[in-house]
Amino acid sequence: MRAPRLSPLPDRRTPYDLEAHNCVNYRLIGGGGLLPWEFLNAGREVRVRPRGQLVVNEGDLAGAAVRAGAGLGSMLADEGADDLANGRLVSVLDAWCPPFPGCHLYYPSRQATPALRALVDALRSPGKAGAE
Repeated sequence: MRAPRLSPLPDRRTPYDLEAHNCVNYRLIGGGGLLPWEFLNAGREVRVRPRGQLVVNEGDLAGAAVRAGAGLGSMLADEGADDLANGRLVSVLDAWCPPFPGCHLYYPSRQATPALRALVDALRSPGKAGAE
């Protein structure tokens, strides 16, 4: 018997393949709708709302459910980094995962109150915020 030939083609899985899997979904508190899973590949944006038997409204609970095997989940890379490194979680659709540019803070005026200025300064100082 001949060994199967490995294809030199890149992974062909797409976000639409999630329809064949049980997924843990996240419902926005107050908004009521399920948070769509967002993907990007070669400039093509895709938003899907995969099906699943479990819907949660808290991020830590979603992560715990995925870790317990309740289904596939969507999370930020830093939330699952330790589990990926330890082999407890496996990343899928890597080619479709857009980089996260970080959080942004918007406020109505350049004239910030002293309290807002202190918050902005603390958030801009890596390693100092929350170090106490």
